[in-house]
Amino acid sequence: MTTLRVRIGEFADMKSGFLKAWKDAGAGKRVKPRHELIFHSYEDMHRVLSPARLEVVKALAGQGPLSMREVARRIGRDVKAVHSDITALINAGMIDRTEEGVSFPYDRIRLDVEIGVAG
Repeated sequence: MTTLRVRIGEFADMKSGFLKAWKDAGAGKRVKPRHELIFHSYEDMHRVLSPARLEVVKALAGQGPLSMREVARRIGRDVKAVHSDITALINAGMIDRTEEGVSFPYDRIRLDVEIGVAG
């Protein structure tokens, strides 16, 4: 089962993870893929993962590649709006586009979000 982990972090978090994987691979160690999407802020995450876009992801989950028109039909939305949402999700690295259509290449999403209280 492949899970996409979505969290809020800093560029330094991404950089250190990449550098460790690079170093391990260079040393001949097997590097386990990290299926992770890191946003700089809660606002950035919410902008990309809006409720409408999560509906697109739900429609794609476990279905294999689907056309944008089919995704729009399944969620009962306009094709143009769904196209915009799919483009944003592709750009974020959450879904894939192939010749057969678009797909969600994970079994589930895990959201790791901490929101601090101003004090």
